[in-house]
Amino acid sequence: MIERQDNSTTTTLFSIIIAVYNDWAPLDQCLRSLAEQKNGVSFEAIVADDGSSEAAPEIIRRWGECYPLTMIRLSHAGISTARNQGVQASKGKILVFVDADCRLQSNCLAALAATVADFPQHNYFQLHLVGDCVGTVGKAEELRLAMLQEHMLQPDGRIRYLNTAGFAVRKSAVDVAQGVFDPVALRAEDTFLMAALMQRAELPFFVANATVEHAIPLSVLECLRKDLRSIYLEAKTYDLIASKGVRFRVGYGERFAMVWSMWKASGSRSFGRRPWFVVTGRQGLRLIASYVYRCFRAVRLTP
Repeated sequence: MIERQDNSTTTTLFSIIIAVYNDWAPLDQCLRSLAEQKNGVSFEAIVADDGSSEAAPEIIRRWGECYPLTMIRLSHAGISTARNQGVQASKGKILVFVDADCRLQSNCLAALAATVADFPQHNYFQLHLVGDCVGTVGKAEELRLAMLQEHMLQPDGRIRYLNTAGFAVRKSAVDVAQGVFDPVALRAEDTFLMAALMQRAELPFFVANATVEHAIPLSVLECLRKDLRSIYLEAKTYDLIASKGVRFRVGYGERFAMVWSMWKASGSRSFGRRPWFVVTGRQGLRLIASYVYRCFRAVRLTP
């Protein structure tokens, strides 16, 4: 079911596509950040509800009074399918994907519009992601994102990193009917897309001044539980990537360099060391669980 609130007669530049699953409280803040965008960049917001237990509350629908808002109610089929439905309902020339727990800084869309116009040779754009630095989890996210983006940035301005917390693509570069994301990837769908771009040697261009803040509404323990629930599906996605012959995972030397970089950064900022232990603890848990998954998989495949 599609519910569209749109009285605009102007050409739409951006379609902001947000997939949600029972994320109404953080989504309200995300939509508020869209209402606070400066410099009059034209956009629409598309909320693709991936089968939430309850329909969108009135606090979400009211943002349709501020800008064009489309609500899509779907059966639960995964975030990739939800985002692709948003693509099919879009009217903008540029598709922008953000997560429900993200907030765009007030000049984000204006900065992205300028970059898109200045670099017509690029079709894919990775926005600058930051943590909200509220509490240990927020500081850990800032530490992780800063390290990844610094480490993966290439000399030509492109980046070997894709995160749908803030990602954009020219609509002309995608097959709208097929969608942007492959539904076979139930988790790590942005990593799966990145692998496809790497095969085509088409890395996203990094937009350093278009900033999106990722505010994780979870405690450390809740993050660890979420990680454990996600690891199996993410491991299956990495198996699919490996089957395509794409080398995506970083080596142990590169991983150690990033961990050491975060350690130094945590000491030079006012964070303290606790966020570093949270990041490395989560990554260590993922590595151990991924290793266990591969061992079980190897045993099952052994005659």
